[in-house]
Amino acid sequence: MTAPVFEEYEPACDCPCGGCAEQRRRLAQGLSLRAGGHPAAHGARRALVLATAAGVALGATGVGAGEADADAVVGTARADEVAAPAAAGSVAAPVAEPDPATPQGASGPLYGPPPSAGPSPDVSVDTLHKTSRADIINRAKLWVNAKVPYSMTKYWSDGYRQDCSGYVSMAWNLDGNEWTGSLSRFGTRIARDDLQPGDMLLFHNPSDPTKGSHVTIFGGWTDYTHTYYLAYEQAKPSTRAQSTPMAYWNNSANYVAYRYKGVTGGTGGSTAQTPKPVAFPGAKSFGPGADNAHVTRLGEMLTGRGGGRFYGVGPGPRWGEADRRATEAFQRAQGWRGAEADGLPGPDTWRHLVNGLGKDIPAAGAAGPGGTSARPVFPGADRFRPGRTGTHVTRLGHRLVERGYGRHYASGPGPRWGEADRRNVEDFQRAQGWRGSAADGYPGPETWRRLFA
Repeated sequence: MTAPVFEEYEPACDCPCGGCAEQRRRLAQGLSLRAGGHPAAHGARRALVLATAAGVALGATGVGAGEADADAVVGTARADEVAAPAAAGSVAAPVAEPDPATPQGASGPLYGPPPSAGPSPDVSVDTLHKTSRADIINRAKLWVNAKVPYSMTKYWSDGYRQDCSGYVSMAWNLDGNEWTGSLSRFGTRIARDDLQPGDMLLFHNPSDPTKGSHVTIFGGWTDYTHTYYLAYEQAKPSTRAQSTPMAYWNNSANYVAYRYKGVTGGTGGSTAQTPKPVAFPGAKSFGPGADNAHVTRLGEMLTGRGGGRFYGVGPGPRWGEADRRATEAFQRAQGWRGAEADGLPGPDTWRHLVNGLGKDIPAAGAAGPGGTSARPVFPGADRFRPGRTGTHVTRLGHRLVERGYGRHYASGPGPRWGEADRRNVEDFQRAQGWRGSAADGYPGPETWRRLFA
């Protein structure tokens, strides 16, 4: 009996069937298994399947070689290739919707183009550039300030690829461009509770790296409950820094925290230390014209006490209006008024911050110490309709996220009313027990009142 031979399967360039389309995409991706590629992308390149193994398989079913249908054999080969990842009891990571869409290149040198991915050498701490947390954040801010456009094929003037993993490679000062399948080799896995500025949060989807994979730089907590943090990230349309749910808008449970192996002034794992309190540096260190490390530390402490919403791109060494407003909000949260709440930190403000004393800055829209509500007036139903744009839409979106009804946002609320806004409002309305026209996703006076209560 002559056993059938499985020939190499090459997808037709113009075949519209799902199998060929999938194989063409996998082949174009061309990632090695070591680099995190999908095994199905390499199954299509195998020249032959052992004829003896095929003969045994067919013989076990009592089907002779002469009786085997050639098309069925080829079809079986295709099915085996597509199903390869599920073999041997392997478990693929959950497939998530792209959020944001972050297709990316493979590992490669500065300025590209990336070479074909292959096995990467192990990373030694001794070969990494030593850098501080402040240096990582300052490098991350360079792209934020320059508003570097997102691209998986272009390289910025510093040589790093303009996608999410190229951005983290730049912030960590790596020698080349890495991707979500290789960045973990440069870090030490830590618990989320141990996150410090400069660490990264990484989600790599090995079953389909272009679907959902993403990475951000942790910039510090923006609320005392540690449910939001300042995320530095490269996403469409350009680099940004914004308050983000832990660990991200979607696929939150799949993000893993890592600390750069070459970081100085900090330790890995659960042994991370909190900086010791320091004495008040003096009023001259703050205010218009001030530019020093004390301003940065003040901003980081205010961010950790609920003041993150005042910072557009995160705390920095140069004193600005964001520092003054955040300081004033913290002072008012303690019940201080007049000269005690002028937005300039004094010894008492500093002592409360460095020792974790007093009350945190209340969320936007919450009642203040005086008991007065900051609930905004309902602007009218016509403000929330397809095509409408305004600050009311943004405010509504942020409040939905604060209340836990932001799961439909892909990259955060914005000023243009969209389907994500409507669906999140609908979720909130249904949580009130409303149905039918009362839960149509368009806010009315009662929805607004309860949402901002």
